[in-house]
Amino acid sequence: MHVTVCLAAEDASPWMDLFGAALPGAHVERREPDAPVAAGAPRADYVVAAHPCRTVFDEQPAPRAVFTVSAGVGHMLRLPNLPRDVPLIRVEDAGMGAQMVRYVLAAVLGFAQRLPAYAAQQRAVRWEQHSPRAPASLAVGVLGLGVVGAAVARALAAQGFAVRGHARTAKAIDGVRGFAGAEGFAAFLDGLDVLVAVVPDTADTAGVLDRAALSRLADGAHVVNIGRGSALVEEDLVALLDSGKLSGATLDVFRTEPLPPEHPFWRRPEIAVTPHIAGLTIPGDTVAQIAAKIGRLERGLPVTGVVDRGRGY
Repeated sequence: MHVTVCLAAEDASPWMDLFGAALPGAHVERREPDAPVAAGAPRADYVVAAHPCRTVFDEQPAPRAVFTVSAGVGHMLRLPNLPRDVPLIRVEDAGMGAQMVRYVLAAVLGFAQRLPAYAAQQRAVRWEQHSPRAPASLAVGVLGLGVVGAAVARALAAQGFAVRGHARTAKAIDGVRGFAGAEGFAAFLDGLDVLVAVVPDTADTAGVLDRAALSRLADGAHVVNIGRGSALVEEDLVALLDSGKLSGATLDVFRTEPLPPEHPFWRRPEIAVTPHIAGLTIPGDTVAQIAAKIGRLERGLPVTGVVDRGRGY
């Protein structure tokens, strides 16, 4: 079995050692992401795209499957030479979900305790106490109920928040009021105190959080985005902060990454900016998951995480 891993030299450790240990019977080779096409290169049974390799599929047009080392696959689907009939398989959690749950809990609990408001008071050198508010008094919506989104919704419900969830199709989660499809989107948004976005990068989600959508939230609402930056219309968020409709945001993903130095988000105290760290890839867990799926494919068994290219995830 031959496995090609698209990976830059500076990122080879610990990935290549982990793949070698997890696939002891395989020939595992590293390929530079944009290396020239090598004539007569041995056929790869599997390609692991740790980077969006723009030339690998000119060299390897027919692997049995292509794996990513991330849950997001938009960078792969944009490749014009990605083989049409080859399964594209994404990582499912692999240690990222627990990190993302903690990130959201930190943001939402901080909002519930009015920590952003007290930070603003500190900057203004103002001592003022506000009445406490119970989690049950706050409506928190989770947009996107995949593996991670569902875990986030359950964790918020366990803290006592009034949780709503929205997905493309109906999902049943204990303690979460469910909404689905375009017809349920407005009702899901109406009056939310906190909106948590955990959606992938697809044609359907691009720009979904625009001025019209965000204006449906409660006055003084807070927006958390840990999904993909393409979902949020950044200019509309700024406008609604300026108008006082929204009180703040916690953002981990952006339309352009790294976030450009001139971007207004850097200079907005109401916006907490983090550099796409809510759910970092854990190499050991990720390699173990990919190796297990390769093992199942070799035995003719089905695997989970196969991307529906029509939906984009």
